Amino acid sequence: MPAPPRPSSGYFPGSDDDHPVLITEAAPSLEDQHRARVRRYTIIMAFRIPCLIGAAIAYGLWGSALISLLIIGVSIPLPWIAVLIANDRPPRRKDEPSRWDRPRTAIESRPHKAIDG
Repeated sequence: MPAPPRPSSGYFPGSDDDHPVLITEAAPSLEDQHRARVRRYTIIMAFRIPCLIGAAIAYGLWGSALISLLIIGVSIPLPWIAVLIANDRPPRRKDEPSRWDRPRTAIESRPHKAIDG
């Protein structure tokens, strides 16, 4: 009698025999990175709606425009924050080379003759 399949310990649900083994250290595809950035942007921007609703509720409960304006004021920088976070690249790996390791040198370091005209 065959043994029952054991639960998978990897990324894919089900039996390990049904799925390929992940052996690469490649970066996520550009589509996956874009999808993750869009998801982060949407989540951050979704906080604006509760802020506006909260401001309306606060004004209805306490009648204080100051509290409502403070709540709305908190939601004002959210679009900028969302864009900055969503456009950020994935973190650099430690083994990834830095492009600015060498100091820049001038292309030509000898003196030049200028033509005055």
